[in-house]
Amino acid sequence: MSAPARLIGVGVGPGDPELMTLKALRALREADVVAHFAKAGNPSKARAIAAGHLRPGVAEVPLLYPVTTEIPRHEPAYCSEIAAFYDAHLDARRSVAVICEGDPLFYGSYMHLHVRLAARYPTEVIAGVTGMSGCWSAVGAPIAQGDDVFTVLPGTLPEDELERRLRDADAAVIMKLGRNLPKVRRALARTGHLVRAMYVERGTMKDAVVMRLADKADDCAPYFAIVLVPGWEGRS
Repeated sequence: MSAPARLIGVGVGPGDPELMTLKALRALREADVVAHFAKAGNPSKARAIAAGHLRPGVAEVPLLYPVTTEIPRHEPAYCSEIAAFYDAHLDARRSVAVICEGDPLFYGSYMHLHVRLAARYPTEVIAGVTGMSGCWSAVGAPIAQGDDVFTVLPGTLPEDELERRLRDADAAVIMKLGRNLPKVRRALARTGHLVRAMYVERGTMKDAVVMRLADKADDCAPYFAIVLVPGWEGRS
């Protein structure tokens, strides 16, 4: 009898393939199927990170947006897409490693599959280095110490909500920048954090960009970009 089906969420880290864990590498070597998220018509960022570690000839399944994350879980389109996924692989008693950037359970697309399928199949989640920790380590920016209150904010929040939460934070990371960068910049300025905010783009990769946000001349921010607000600044 073949091994039972197993769903494995594998965090492949923030971009540098050397930041993948030994456990993640083992899961990729042993999985029957490797699934990865991508926008339709675009390559998978997670797959690009893990490409050098995939077993030759392993079955691969792309899970394309918007179906996997942007359609509500109870909509027919979502249900049929996920049903096809588990009918084809998990019900066929295959082990499936679903790879995603950073950590699977921290703003990760894998969570949508986990919530849907964990009650039905054995699951395992392999932690990954988050984008934020990869960035502050790569640029040598201690982010929080002592009694610092550390806050993680999505840039998609309304501007007044960003400002409110930044006022209560000693240290912060702001993710999901993109077109939200102008309002993030304004909220940081009004709360007095802009002076020490750091803009990091592709922080663990060879083409990384690091600068003070106040020195950034434009409001363009790609997918792999975050703002760090170290809480240790000026402390002894």
